[in-house]
Amino acid sequence: MAGMVPGAAARVRVPASSANLGPGFDSVGLALGLWDEYAVEVLPEAGRLDVVLTGQGAEELPTDERHLVAVRLREALEACGVGWLDGYGLRLTCANTIPMSAGMGSSAAAVVGGLGLGFALVRDGELTEADLGLVNTHAGVAEGHPDNSSASVWGGLTVSWMPGPQVVRTARPQLHADLVPVVLVPTDQRLDTATARAVLGPSVPRLDAVRQAGRAALLVHALTAEPALLLDATGDWLHQEQRRSAYPATMGAVDTLRGLGHAAVVSGAGPTVLCLTTADLAPTVVAEARTWGRGWRVLTPGIPEQGLHVTTTPGPRR
Repeated sequence: MAGMVPGAAARVRVPASSANLGPGFDSVGLALGLWDEYAVEVLPEAGRLDVVLTGQGAEELPTDERHLVAVRLREALEACGVGWLDGYGLRLTCANTIPMSAGMGSSAAAVVGGLGLGFALVRDGELTEADLGLVNTHAGVAEGHPDNSSASVWGGLTVSWMPGPQVVRTARPQLHADLVPVVLVPTDQRLDTATARAVLGPSVPRLDAVRQAGRAALLVHALTAEPALLLDATGDWLHQEQRRSAYPATMGAVDTLRGLGHAAVVSGAGPTVLCLTTADLAPTVVAEARTWGRGWRVLTPGIPEQGLHVTTTPGPRR
């Protein structure tokens, strides 16, 4: 296969994401303009795998085939009929800027990036719409809930669901042009998704389920047509209050901003706070957050319209 010729290479970029956006639990995702970059090069030495890490997590993530990008790269290659390191080697390079264990989709980006690299390598540097659909499905199944991964695949706003255990579907509503995300990252706290999900109960009261369904429907309308409704549209009864003890500072920030009339939510599983606002009000949100001191990193990353994409073409072919 052409992609396995020594010197062949591919490089992709993958954006961060925020999931849930309040009531859209495990289904709504929003791409954020922070990017991880991943590259792979085919080596002549059979069975060899070099993993080179820079940026976020470089000192703590594995540098072998256990690395999440490598795991999903292997999955994509094998899905294309290419045996893992069978007669060739690989050098995998990961340059990470997405904060880890912060609720900004770092693991989903790694999953999407690894899959994208594998398909791009086999396809001679191309990722078609069909390939992106395959990445979306593989990533959503791997994650178990496709909210973050779908946003990283497609960019923009995504609403995803799984009609079967191996099937992922994604709608891509067009965001209102005035929408601006302000992202507030605690500098001294991290929380892995498994821990955050462990505190959620197995059931919710019917009244809460009814309210949540109504706000989730309103959320899509507010994001696409009427941002003035975002404060009401981001109400949640399923997951944020239940996690208050896990990140009291995060919930305190959400309470403060919502008390001032801003649509603040926990980003994904937290502890990052996402405030959905408009261009005219974003400076007010930023100014308020900067009064909280050095414990918060304030970002205005924008919302990329494109998600996963190839940034370089491969090297030599047969």
